[in-house]
Amino acid sequence: MAGSALVELFAGELRRARCAAGLFQESLGEQISYSGSLIAAVEQGRRLPRPDFTARCDEALRTDGLLGRIREQLSREVLLPWFREWARIEQEATVLRSYQPLVVPGLLQTEEYARALLTGAGRFSDEQAEQLVAARLERQAVLARGAPPQFVVVLDEFVLRRPVGGPAVMAAQLAHLAEVGRRYHVHLHVVPVAAGAYPGLNGAFVVATTADGDDVAYLDNQLQGHAVSRAPDVLSLLRTWESVRAEALPARASAELIEEAARAWT
Repeated sequence: MAGSALVELFAGELRRARCAAGLFQESLGEQISYSGSLIAAVEQGRRLPRPDFTARCDEALRTDGLLGRIREQLSREVLLPWFREWARIEQEATVLRSYQPLVVPGLLQTEEYARALLTGAGRFSDEQAEQLVAARLERQAVLARGAPPQFVVVLDEFVLRRPVGGPAVMAAQLAHLAEVGRRYHVHLHVVPVAAGAYPGLNGAFVVATTADGDDVAYLDNQLQGHAVSRAPDVLSLLRTWESVRAEALPARASAELIEEAARAWT
């Protein structure tokens, strides 16, 4: 079932359950601490349901988890087909090593930053962009689970300076980076502009270590991304990773640079 059909299914089931409970959109909103206008937008398929919203609706409307099950399927379906394999690997990884010379990694993006990137790409309709934003935020739950993966991120300093979405979006995004970077399992490093040319400038990549100790990588390009499991290719990326890490600032100095950049956007 396509993502749009699942959006319609969720909207229809929410509307049916709300009406069966004898509730108007505003009255349901009061019960779950969300606005009636948001409920209307979800029922019209204009907004995608988030996990907390869905859980509260399931509880208030006594749907026995039906809405949650639809939303879980929806979050998988809206991912671009070629990304679904990597999304599964990402959720099961024990270690993630991410290098990004251009943008903040998806697992660390704020909603507004992700929306600015996806709408600015010029490849998606407004509806598709909203679905992908919701799916991207859903993926971030991996960093908040009971046993999260160790997440080591190296960013080029230009990521902190590029005005994605404007100053307010950037200020909030970098403040979010600084906050997440204080978590025990997240390690942020920045390659300063002064480093000049270095191996990582050839492109972004992520290497995941699975529970059984295997390493799998992910590469993206203008058309699509793909997972890489061939041993020589993964080894080559791991060597590049070590070279990139060697150019990056230590964690404390990186945190100070991120905080300085955040202040510069305010």
